[in-house]
Amino acid sequence: MSNGVRLFLIATRYGLIEHARNRFAMLLVAVFVPVLITLARVAVTDIEVPFRLRDTGLVLRADGNELAQLSAALMVVSLIVGFMMFAATFSSGAFDRRLSMAGYPRVALGMAKIACLVSASAVVCVYATAIICCYWSPRQPVLLAAALFAAAMTYGALGVALGALLRREVEGMFAIAMISCVDMAVQNPIASAGADSDLVRWLPSYGAMQASSAAGFSDATPFAGFAVQLTWFAASALIGLVAFHLRTRSALRPIPRIRIPGPRTLGPRIPGTTEAGQPAKQ
Repeated sequence: MSNGVRLFLIATRYGLIEHARNRFAMLLVAVFVPVLITLARVAVTDIEVPFRLRDTGLVLRADGNELAQLSAALMVVSLIVGFMMFAATFSSGAFDRRLSMAGYPRVALGMAKIACLVSASAVVCVYATAIICCYWSPRQPVLLAAALFAAAMTYGALGVALGALLRREVEGMFAIAMISCVDMAVQNPIASAGADSDLVRWLPSYGAMQASSAAGFSDATPFAGFAVQLTWFAASALIGLVAFHLRTRSALRPIPRIRIPGPRTLGPRIPGTTEAGQPAKQ
């Protein structure tokens, strides 16, 4: 095993331990995910609602509460994973900087955060998909879990970027919450009349919403939705890694060389002496 791989595994292990010690995040995963999905099922009507997949033009007809559960699942996994990655990046910023200054490779640290993001997103999204399957049977549950996973990865990368860029914790929490709420409120065809407008194409979880709807209520493979979401994730991950690189770079400047003046610079030579000031031999 190469040294770089070993350092990556060490950083990943400690990152996962840090996530596991975040008891509030674990409580959100265990309680908030099923509660929000259940509320969406209970509070929203079961009347059929038309939903058009913009990439294919296919119009799906789904029960309102089932469609609301998809929106709720997307929002809750995005919020939780975004919060987890922001909290981990923000709290470990000073430690990561010290590790970098001590010679720990920043590539290993950055890739470890991506590995932790993948692990957290997979666990939360499989859990959310299992809860949805307890209430109704999506046509393609594996693709539904993949759509939730793509949205969680995007917001997790945004959390890394905000954790590296912002200076106060409340700013990052507020930013993630507002982005997610506006994102899903505009896309939800039950809550917003503008859900079929061109604006939704520019929202972070547009591709995931299209893909999850297709996976839940049709047999079509939502390649276009996954491609859009992959683009959002790549852009968010690039911003996050660049911000992490800038935050962890060493602030120490190299010490300039100090030239000690030699005998020639001490003053003019006295006649009859050498350059070192000794009497010249006759």
